[in-house]
Amino acid sequence: MARSLTAGMVTEITASSLKPFIAVEIEFENGTTRAWSGYGSINIDGEEYFGVGTLGSIGSVSESSENKAVGVQLRLSGIPPELIATALSENYQGNPTAIYLGALNEDHSIVSSPYKIFSGQIDTMSVSEDAESASITLTAESRMIDLNRPRVRRYTPEDQKIDFPNDKGLDYVSSLQEAEISWGVNG
Repeated sequence: MARSLTAGMVTEITASSLKPFIAVEIEFENGTTRAWSGYGSINIDGEEYFGVGTLGSIGSVSESSENKAVGVQLRLSGIPPELIATALSENYQGNPTAIYLGALNEDHSIVSSPYKIFSGQIDTMSVSEDAESASITLTAESRMIDLNRPRVRRYTPEDQKIDFPNDKGLDYVSSLQEAEISWGVNG
């Protein structure tokens, strides 16, 4: 699969020393949370990412040439208390999440645009807290997981109104079930 790395990123990756970082973007109902694996805050594509020091851990990010869903497990540590409250109170399942790989140059500035290594939807999230620290472990699946979900739809007026609230085309189907229709008879 072809990669769309910028020239600056290719130069940095092939240099004699590399200062990589990981950035994570998680969307919640009340806004998007952005964190990166360093200290302080950085700006990526006009968005501010707060540093959590050691971001935690990321499971292996894989891809497949087959039509199958791949997932990733992400553990965020050093989480601020307000994010823990958000994780506990909001509906998160199905929300978008993305993981980026970037590099810093000698001046500790971001080298062009980081590369998106994973994009998917949150599946599960668990929070572990003790007196000194808190962490969130989430699993995310690629959007291809939707291919495995059944699409159960019926030809009923109620089902049709889910997509088209003003459509009355299926309102008359039940009355046609017992109707006698004569074809080809002169009447």
